[in-house]
Order: sequence, then structure tokens, then C-alpha cells
Amino acid sequence: ACAICRYTLIPTSFILGLGGSPLWSAKCTYLTISGNVQAAKDNKKGADVVNHYFGIFFFIFQSSAVWGNLMSSLIFGQDTNISNIPEDILSTCGAYGCGITVETNSSTNSTTTSRPAQKLIWTLLGCYIGVGVLAILIISIFLDNIDHQQTSEFRGNREPFCYTFLATFRLLKDWRLLTLIPLTMYSGFEQSFLSGEYTKNYVTCALGIHYVGYVMMCFGAANSLCSFLFGRIARYTGRAALFFFAGATNLACIIALLFWRPHPDQLPVFFVFTALWGMADAIWQTQTNALYGVLFPRAKEAAFANYRMWESLGFVIAFAYSTFLCVEYKLYIVLAVLVISMITYPIVEYYEYKNPTEPIEQAAYKNPKNKADEAGIISQTWM
Repeated sequence: ACAICRYTLIPTSFILGLGGSPLWSAKCTYLTISGNVQAAKDNKKGADVVNHYFGIFFFIFQSSAVWGNLMSSLIFGQDTNISNIPEDILSTCGAYGCGITVETNSSTNSTTTSRPAQKLIWTLLGCYIGVGVLAILIISIFLDNIDHQQTSEFRGNREPFCYTFLATFRLLKDWRLLTLIPLTMYSGFEQSFLSGEYTKNYVTCALGIHYVGYVMMCFGAANSLCSFLFGRIARYTGRAALFFFAGATNLACIIALLFWRPHPDQLPVFFVFTALWGMADAIWQTQTNALYGVLFPRAKEAAFANYRMWESLGFVIAFAYSTFLCVEYKLYIVLAVLVISMITYPIVEYYEYKNPTEPIEQAAYKNPKNKADEAGIISQTWM
């Protein structure tokens, strides 16, 4: 079974990452261009409209965690092979757990979780494949080609793929991007901790695998609603206030998780942590994406490619040490990256406050006589 997993999961993960990176970069570019063009038409500040657009997107995107986990919970809830968790196993849950694997032992009845029936696994995979095919059809049929209709007059002739690919690394010459790397990587660290460590060493260990879906539904619901909310109020509070609020929320959760010993009798607490984490993650996702779109208007594709690259590196590092470190040390690492992020991010925010960057689409829309000149500027990568 393990050999089969290696030969299927690893190639599948590689293909997923290969396709996901350009998809996310295209999405971010699409939303940023749409927001700036709409802001120019409505005579509004481009950053405010872009924040609002990202809020709407992540409201819909994060709601997928609700429907996906509801689907898995309802399907796996049909499994009758669910047993109680003994106290000796509960004592290993939480921050002081070191990757102890809990397996079924029918002779001693000291079981926690067991593998769901194969029929249920195939049912769930079939549902996920169906939803994926439906998503492809919706995008293919209904999504407007905004790059052709809206931005050809601003951007001029498109550059070759190799030029765009190398622009991703040329953008690293910009000190603002380098300064944002800790913040971007933290997004990967915090998401990987919740999806990997919290679900395994807190939820599955103390409640069982059949509760993972319900707990992550709470995360998805909080993340979705807060994405929409913070996308709207960012124009009143500013990015900095939201970032520091998210940092304070994650800091409080990390400290609490270091001392909390999860137990089935404390069921509401499991949902409180995911709700708070989802609220903070809504800020990290919406505001960081919007920040990249605001700071690098002349190199959106390269900027968002860098965003995904450094966020993915955070995922890679977190999952790489996942099997070697105890949960306590993983929390310390996430905490350290958070602190570094909160030190480096204000530098960029302060510079942007003193030297605001004007969106290219907005400037070109306001000065139609200069569109040809703007197109020449936009086709170049920000050096």
C-alpha cells in the first residue's frame, strides 16, 4: 500500500503544483487588472477596489472548505468502524506529540481511528472529480478574456513566455519584494500547520478522523466570511491595521496551542481555534495578494509568480520537517516566522505610504491620449 502511495501521490502532487502555480498567478493578475480598470471608471482608489475584489474571490474560494469538508464528513460519517480513544493516547495529543501513529488494535480495543472503507473513499474521490470537471466547464464557458478585451490597449504586444518567466527572477532585484518574502512564506507555514499538524495532532488524535471535516468546515466558514468582510473594510482601516490584527490573533493561538492539552470533553475549543485561525488567514490571503498587486503594477504576472513561489516554499519547508520534529518545535518555528514577518512588513508599508504607487491601468484610463506610451511602459518588467 505504501509503495502504491509513493507512485501515485507524489506524481499527482507534482502535477497539481505544476498546474496550480500559473493558475494562481493568472487569477491574481486577472483580479488586479479588473479592479484597477473598474476603479478608473468609477473614479475610486485602485487599491480599495482591488481589496474588495480579492475579498469577494476568497469569500467564494474559502467557502469550498465548507462544502468539501461537509461532503467528506457526510460520506465518512457512514463508516461504522469508529471506536473510543483511550486515555494513554490522549496524553500524547497536542503540542508535545511527536508524530505518534495511532493504529487499530482490535485485540486490545485501544483504537482511535481506522482507515475508512474503500467504497467510501472511492465515493468521495468521484464527488471531487465531478466538482472539478464542473469548475473547468464553468471557467471555459463563462469567464471573459479580460486580458484581450481590457488590457491590450494598455499593454501593447505580449512578451514571449521565456521573457515573462525570467521576469519572475529579475523582480527579485526589487528590495520591496525581498522584504516581503518572510510575510509571504508565513502564509505557507500557517496554512500547512493548520491543515497538517492541527488536524493530525489535535483533532484526529483527540476526537478521531471523522471530526476533521467538521472542524475544517468551521475554518472554511470563518475564512470565507472574514475574507468578504475584510475586503470591504480595508478601505477604512488600511492594510497595516488588518495585518497586525491577524498577527496578534495567530500569536494568541500559537501560545494557547503550546499549553492546551486537547480532550474530547472540550469539543467547542477545537472549533474556536479553527475559527480564529480562519479569521487571521482571511487577512493574510486577501491583503497579501492585494498588496502585491498594488506594489508591482508594471509586473503583475512576475509579482504574483513570486508570491506563489515563496508561499509554496513555506509549504515545502513546513511539510519537509513535519515528520522529524515534535509539534512544540513546529509551533516555535511558525511563531518565529510570524515575528520576522511583523518586523519586515511595516518597512514596505511605510515606504508605500510615503511614495504611493499609481496603478498603470488607472493612469492610462484617465489619460487616453497617452495609452500608447503607457503600453510601452507596462510591457517592460519593473527593474
